[in-house]
Amino acid sequence: MPKIRASSVAEHRAMQHAALLDAARSLLDEGGFAALTFPALAERTGLARSSLYEYFASRAAVVEELCAVDLPAWVAEVENAMGATEDPAEKIAAYVARQLELVGDRRHRVVVAISTGELDANARERIRAAHGRIVELVVDALASLGHEDPMLVASLVQGMVDAAVRRIECGAEGSAVEAATLALVLGGVARVGSAG
Repeated sequence: MPKIRASSVAEHRAMQHAALLDAARSLLDEGGFAALTFPALAERTGLARSSLYEYFASRAAVVEELCAVDLPAWVAEVENAMGATEDPAEKIAAYVARQLELVGDRRHRVVVAISTGELDANARERIRAAHGRIVELVVDALASLGHEDPMLVASLVQGMVDAAVRRIECGAEGSAVEAATLALVLGGVARVGSAG
């Protein structure tokens, strides 16, 4: 009988793990937090329910893994958009615009679905840390514009972005919300800078 290579087993496990995470994303996207159950994951992937426990001890472990993978990717998307320019005002515009563009992205919808559920402390901490990292991205640009308390202003800017995200999620037209948010943020940033 031929021996199965350890690397083949590891590759197979990695593929199954990725397939489970993708199935979890689909379930969250389609039905929200309540849809993410082990029976649904087993049905979606074709694995026996007992096999799922080889990869995840609980639904909370699935959620924590999704947070560990998807939240940093989301932050990186915004960071990359900001990295396309050296101009501080353009960095702020990219910060706002990219977050609003990501509202339609499945990873964003999954994060929203996760945040509506009963989360364990680890998942909540990952979400908090990612949110904090998003806010920190714009602090240097605000400091470059002369703001005395750039972290405060960054939090206020993110508050406007969060409100805009909610409007888009409620059905408002994305480009109109983006234009209004950019006008408010950039106009407000300029005024606070000149007042300081």
